[in-house]
Amino acid sequence: MTTARDRQPFVRRRLVVRGTVQGVGFRPFVHGLAGELGLSGYVVNHTGGVVTEVEGAPEPVRAFCERLAAAPPPLAVIASVAQLDLPVLGGDGFSILPSEAGAGRTGVPPDAAVCADCLAELADPADARHRHPFITCTHCGPRFTIVTGLPYDRPRTTMAGFPLCERCAAQYADPADRRFHAQPVCCPSCGPRLRLEHAGADTVHEGADAVAQARALLARGAVLAVKGVGGYHLACDAGNEDAVGRLRAAKERGGKPFAVMVADLETARGLAPVSEAEARLLSGPRAPVVLLRRTTLSTRSTTPPAPSVCPGSPGVGVMLPYSPVHRLLFGLPGDPPGPRMLVMTSGNRSGEPIVTDDAEAAARLSELAGARLAHDRPIHVPCDDSVVRVRADGSTLPLRRSRGYVPEPLPLPFEVPPALALGGDLKNVFCLGSGRSAWLSQHIGDLGDPAAAGVLGRAVDHLAHLTGVRPELLVADKHPRYRSAAWARERAGGRPLRLVQHHHAHIASAMADAGLDGTSPVIGVAFDGTGYGDDGAVWGGEVMLADYTGYRRCAHLAYVPLPGGDAAVRNPYRMALAHLRTAGVPWDEALPAVAACGEGELRLLDRQLERRVACVPASSMGRLFDAVSSLAGVCHRAGYEAQAAMELEAYAARGVDAGCGRPYAFALRGGGAAGDGPCLIDPAPVLRAVVADVRAGTPVELVAARFHLAVADAVLAVCAAVRRWSGVGTVALTGGVFANAVLEEACGSRLAGGGFTVVRHRLVPCGDGGLALGQLLVAARAGDHAQTPAARGCAEGGDRVPGSARESGRG
Repeated sequence: MTTARDRQPFVRRRLVVRGTVQGVGFRPFVHGLAGELGLSGYVVNHTGGVVTEVEGAPEPVRAFCERLAAAPPPLAVIASVAQLDLPVLGGDGFSILPSEAGAGRTGVPPDAAVCADCLAELADPADARHRHPFITCTHCGPRFTIVTGLPYDRPRTTMAGFPLCERCAAQYADPADRRFHAQPVCCPSCGPRLRLEHAGADTVHEGADAVAQARALLARGAVLAVKGVGGYHLACDAGNEDAVGRLRAAKERGGKPFAVMVADLETARGLAPVSEAEARLLSGPRAPVVLLRRTTLSTRSTTPPAPSVCPGSPGVGVMLPYSPVHRLLFGLPGDPPGPRMLVMTSGNRSGEPIVTDDAEAAARLSELAGARLAHDRPIHVPCDDSVVRVRADGSTLPLRRSRGYVPEPLPLPFEVPPALALGGDLKNVFCLGSGRSAWLSQHIGDLGDPAAAGVLGRAVDHLAHLTGVRPELLVADKHPRYRSAAWARERAGGRPLRLVQHHHAHIASAMADAGLDGTSPVIGVAFDGTGYGDDGAVWGGEVMLADYTGYRRCAHLAYVPLPGGDAAVRNPYRMALAHLRTAGVPWDEALPAVAACGEGELRLLDRQLERRVACVPASSMGRLFDAVSSLAGVCHRAGYEAQAAMELEAYAARGVDAGCGRPYAFALRGGGAAGDGPCLIDPAPVLRAVVADVRAGTPVELVAARFHLAVADAVLAVCAAVRRWSGVGTVALTGGVFANAVLEEACGSRLAGGGFTVVRHRLVPCGDGGLALGQLLVAARAGDHAQTPAARGCAEGGDRVPGSARESGRG
């Protein structure tokens, strides 16, 4: 008897798929595709990705290979597919084999917001998972924060302690079901339990009653601790000024803006205009906090946020409910009315790591919240909410890259050895790299808190396990007192430790973000608050000709004393007075910055500046923004990082929109040729003009706008001068100051109009949250002795510039 196998020779092919292919429904997808095409074989999770073998006629096998890569599941990201022809084995059917355990390098997906299908079931009284706070499927739900090992299977997640009931087990095993091999799948019968505990009381509410009571408490003005996906939040009614004020005081947050979670897009549009790109982000699987610009408050807003939600901020941070618990807090059809906007901020005191453990929450959050909405599904690693801003052209700038993005790999422009880069001390994010991939960690926070070192160590171990990277090289910032560098030294264990200059790392991060391989240098404009300079000064207003192997300091903001170090950062009026003294402008008591300084402190500051005691020279653009903010009467004392600059930006946005007239102008001194020292960007003319406008009663909006545009004009002028002698026409904008939308847009438009190619961050933050990526690549190239021609002109530290002697860096 002649069989189909006899009539048409079969083929067998193995495919190894790497990328984000575990925990996203990839094996069920492969199973369904093979069944549709009549192929036999198997699919299995492997430590290196997903391995599948298919056997059948040549045409269906070819179609399988094409469709596998072309149309994967929504959350899957395929990095590579390797194929190998094998001998035909025969056999019938296609099976999913048990996963192979062990450490490896595959893509565990980020946590994903609850999908539309699950939301529909959550609201359907006829569905078995109606009001189930942990509803999930292969297309949504927790992933990164619950995975404990690889391959990604239920026994290696924090759902291991919740055995599947008969109904969930059947769905888990059914290839036709949306929950086929969905590891966090559960239902009210077999899943985690929600409970509401009142601080200082024995009363406990469970299940649906816990959510109902929590919603009622929020409506009455209570502050709640809510256990989310990556940690606890502190929540209150965003329209209740008293509740917001109590939460702000309890967190010791100063005036730092709160993010708000709103019930739906319509509510978001009542707070601020929402573009199509912003709407897609808000309602997509990443579901970050999106910073919306508050040009005018929409007339549709029937309940605006309380004034103390985001005082003085140029925007409002908004997110939609991304977990079923959040959705239930806003209520389902038929529920009693409750708040449509909630403050949703990280569960901690300001500066501390986010709380994830229930016992720790009971101890640390009981003084901050009147009740705690918790559950018994453990959070394996903390992961704060991501924060992004959408530019006018629709591109995205991550301000904090964490939940929804981590641990997605980033492509690298060249091979790197297995390495760990530690980033900075503020907004700490570390980076693991190997080959052509890098993995930025979730937001760790400020390493000044004693608990942060432990969080950092556990996060490094977890991400190293997931990625399979075993660092042979450690990288840190050159600052001699950075805790991140000390952490690296203590754990180097004989491995080499390379130190990278702060602003060089920023520029390298922007280059990597754009996929630049470094064969040609860029003009890097690195503006931030603080970075340790090669001369021991505080740098932060830097223009460098740079590639990955080195840099030349082409221009910088003129040095000004930083009186008292951190005291000047906390009190912008001190920076204003230091800048006035340096510019030769008298301290007129009628100026807001002078009036803000007490008489006794004014005398002490005068002597301190005269004798240069505890006055480190600084070229910081961030501190100049602080100074102008105080001079204009906007902010004299900063309760949080960059407060003075952010509030000045809010005024500038209104001034630019209204039309501010001629901008101020910096003076540029020197640096006009290849052999010259760095150009000095002198703010003295700007400061004199600001003082004149303030004395004349010019509106603050116009002062702020003229200053922002003056900085942009100076950037264009300096970059044009560097281009004349270097021939380089690509400019990278980087550093935390470029989180300022007004400044970034003004610099970008002027540079583009001047014929420059402008590189701006799109994948990683421009601030210290992206620093580790740049450190990684600079350190990798430092070990590559085959320097490119570009590199030979941008030697590390500006030490070896063709045709010139070593530069000290001092202005």
